[in-house]
Amino acid sequence: MEAQSDLIQAGYILAAALFILGLKGLSKPRTAVRGNAMGATGMLVAVVVTLTDNRILTFWQLGIGLLVGAVVGGLLATRVQMTGMPELVALFNGFGGLASVLVVGASFLEVREVGDDPTTTFTLAAGATALIGAVTFSGSVIAWAKLRETLGAYGFGAIGGVNGLLFATGIALIAATLGAPTSVALIVAIVAIGLVLGVSGVIPIGGADMPVVIALLNSLSGLAASATGFALGNSLLIIAGSLVGASGLILTQIMCVAMNRSLANVLFSEAPSSTGGADADEVYAGKVTSTTADEVALLLDTAERVAIVPGYGLAVAQAQHAVRDLTRALEANGAEVVFGIHPVAGRMPGHMNVLLAEAEIDYEKLIEMDAINPTFAQTDITIVIGANDVVNPVAREDPDSPIAGMPILDVDRSRTVVVIKRSLSPGFAGIPNPLFAADNTLMLFGDGKQAVVDINKALQEV
Repeated sequence: MEAQSDLIQAGYILAAALFILGLKGLSKPRTAVRGNAMGATGMLVAVVVTLTDNRILTFWQLGIGLLVGAVVGGLLATRVQMTGMPELVALFNGFGGLASVLVVGASFLEVREVGDDPTTTFTLAAGATALIGAVTFSGSVIAWAKLRETLGAYGFGAIGGVNGLLFATGIALIAATLGAPTSVALIVAIVAIGLVLGVSGVIPIGGADMPVVIALLNSLSGLAASATGFALGNSLLIIAGSLVGASGLILTQIMCVAMNRSLANVLFSEAPSSTGGADADEVYAGKVTSTTADEVALLLDTAERVAIVPGYGLAVAQAQHAVRDLTRALEANGAEVVFGIHPVAGRMPGHMNVLLAEAEIDYEKLIEMDAINPTFAQTDITIVIGANDVVNPVAREDPDSPIAGMPILDVDRSRTVVVIKRSLSPGFAGIPNPLFAADNTLMLFGDGKQAVVDINKALQEV
């Protein structure tokens, strides 16, 4: 029996070590795949050890559960499109919060049925899990709907005060559980408050802020898991939840800095308004220069340095593999090709990195915004594919713009800029982009993937 206990503890230590090493691996693109595998292995070890330690399932039941989970996970991983990855991540965050609520709810009912007096730690942790987990679940569902563009930003002037009142009510109900630790009504009320707060907290936030929201919800799912660990007395769950919570908060801060906005501004202010400033006709009228794939190919044939800036439009067009082929063709022609990555390009943190990694583009070619910006002046051609607000010079030049002060990729300082877009439609901020009408910009209108394929074909014929 003692030997089995030692084995259980060794399993917990191994799982915790794998979590930490996995998180470390995820901090760099080159080691991210290995880090992800280590984290997944750590979770597998943790689940098996926990279920074995508590004799919750037989080995046959455990095997069936693992098989079902592997099949579902495999189907999701192979069938989801890259454009749907942000929505999937949002749902994963939500399911994490919901799982915490269900687990702590089951433990609460077990304690109540046995008739034991729950400890203060259990009572407070159960209440915190119910609130945070419910907020995470409902907020993630709203984020999922926004990412699918089936739900816009809705709110009213006093919604910040309503959210504050809901949060204060939730805290008060958690405190009330100390006096009635086995009250089902209180736990249900806390969950209800959390569900409403998740909806009212996320629904007023604009789509451009979804990278921040996803990072924050990821952190909340970790905090919910950590609180569940305190309720169950499971140190491994506390460690895993704390790691996710801390890393999510750090990522949230990175996203906020990339948008030049504070977290409070994202959560409690109205979405940036597109009113005011020059309208599209004033910015574009008679100034936009269209081009063709053949003309772009002629320019690329003599280019020594080419920068490619991907945006969400690249994901929508699923153009990553066509971009990879173009990159190889340019390099075979003697050009240096790099990719400028903005922290909030796309719909989730790291969206562009994941997209390009799927096409097996070398990690070393992915250059972060601060590193690539000083080099645009020495870049012969910058190709912008589906990006808008993250390359809009208005952020630098107009203090009254909705995106004023947001760090951008300074692509307008390149010798020539080729922008591939279906139309002159604005980005999330809803404002025109003077880059499209600049003297050194050529607009190639059309589907992102087909446009890149046409350029590559024309390049082969030059």
